[in-house]
Amino acid sequence: MQLNLQREKPTCNCGVFGIYGSHNASLETYYGLHALQHRGQEACGIVTKSISKKGNPIFSIHKGEGLVTEVFDDHEIFQNKLIGEVAIGHNRYSTTGSAQSIKNIQPFIVNYRLGNLAVAHNGNLTNAREIRQELVNEGSIFQTTSDTEVILHLIARNKLNDQVEQIKEAMQRIEGAFSLVLMTDNKLVAARDPNGFRPLVIGKLHDAYIITSETCAFDILSAEFIREVEPGEIVVIDDEVIQSGLIKSYKISELSSPQKHCIFEYIYFSRPDSFIFGHNVDKMRRRLGKVLARNHPVYNEDEEKVIVISVPDSSNTTALGYQTELEKLGVNCKLEIGLIRSHYIGRTFIQPGQANREIGVKIKFNTVKGVLEGRTVVLVDDSIVRGTTSKQLVKLIRDANPKSIHLRISSSTITHPCFYGMDFPSKEELIAHNFNSDIKAIGKNLGVDSIEYLTIEEMLEAVSEAGKDNFCHACFSGKYPIEVDHHYKKEMYET
Repeated sequence: MQLNLQREKPTCNCGVFGIYGSHNASLETYYGLHALQHRGQEACGIVTKSISKKGNPIFSIHKGEGLVTEVFDDHEIFQNKLIGEVAIGHNRYSTTGSAQSIKNIQPFIVNYRLGNLAVAHNGNLTNAREIRQELVNEGSIFQTTSDTEVILHLIARNKLNDQVEQIKEAMQRIEGAFSLVLMTDNKLVAARDPNGFRPLVIGKLHDAYIITSETCAFDILSAEFIREVEPGEIVVIDDEVIQSGLIKSYKISELSSPQKHCIFEYIYFSRPDSFIFGHNVDKMRRRLGKVLARNHPVYNEDEEKVIVISVPDSSNTTALGYQTELEKLGVNCKLEIGLIRSHYIGRTFIQPGQANREIGVKIKFNTVKGVLEGRTVVLVDDSIVRGTTSKQLVKLIRDANPKSIHLRISSSTITHPCFYGMDFPSKEELIAHNFNSDIKAIGKNLGVDSIEYLTIEEMLEAVSEAGKDNFCHACFSGKYPIEVDHHYKKEMYET
């Protein structure tokens, strides 16, 4: 039996990277994808554009299942296969399409009447099913089960003779969450949905331009951050831009849409060293921890020091904010490393039978017993989805003989699935749904002495610098900013 150690947290369905005008485009894309590994660990791929001896553009691709270092494990790939000064890359978690199909690994490539076209997509298209059926009825043949392929067909079937205009019309047809990088024979194009669900940023490395999901991909290359791709914007990089330094920008539509950034990007998905939605992720996570402490503190028992620990690594910054604020409230507390996380487990691990159900969490975590024994312990985590790992983790900590365990969650209860680019289970698999959001009942099930979540209002207060009304919180509230087709919901969670 294979135990998947990534599924107890929400998973974001991808990271994208594109570069134009670099002699080492494929290698720099490799490094960029490595920095974005947290956004997708199932598969990855890179496409490059080079010029043949006859002067014709050539698109070359290498992709496969596994981590970036596993798929691109031979330097010859970059020297002899992925050559050229333009490249796009993709890390994948599947939210639509079979996770195991090699055909569903992006980037996707097509050759049509205006030349070559490649695309890498982060997000989910909520009307993909409807458009796909329409295209099939008109004779289109799909090679994958991914919603991203719909975008290629819309562009390829367009009768206009300008690729940017073709892309623009395709963007006007699709709905939902999309942050895209596309590569043509002579351009790097990026597009972001009008609501801005997922991040997308622009940077510069010497004379080359980069467009990617997060700024941490700039840092590994020592590239300069320029700005974010605006919601509803199409950005074009070509030779003219390289020469002039003036980025070409177009609007998908003249109509404005409310910004609805995914709040989980701040809570969990994005790396803390990234800058997205106009703010530093690290700063927002600390604020989440501080708001959590102010509204849901844990006080001393018998004047003993309270020990605050995180579930590493995603909650480290939040726990720091929690402890700092708790101390301001007059609580004698200390931030400690109470859990050690193994970084060498890969994506899956062989679990030999069901006799020891705790083996999964013990593979990933171990306690520092001297820190926890006899102490009042506050365990700070960013979210709980199914609760299976949380329950095992609490038992692991309980075995270290603490005085008490208090679980504090820097998000609200997850009660609904996401349809905008996160891989959430169906309602029936969510612990909060199964206990009707009865927090005390959840805590009893997990085996803690107390448990508290941020409310939706507290959560929005923590990120208010980026605008309280600018966030999507559908997975907590059930209020979906874009209508989701019933058949699409059914397909997503029965596939």
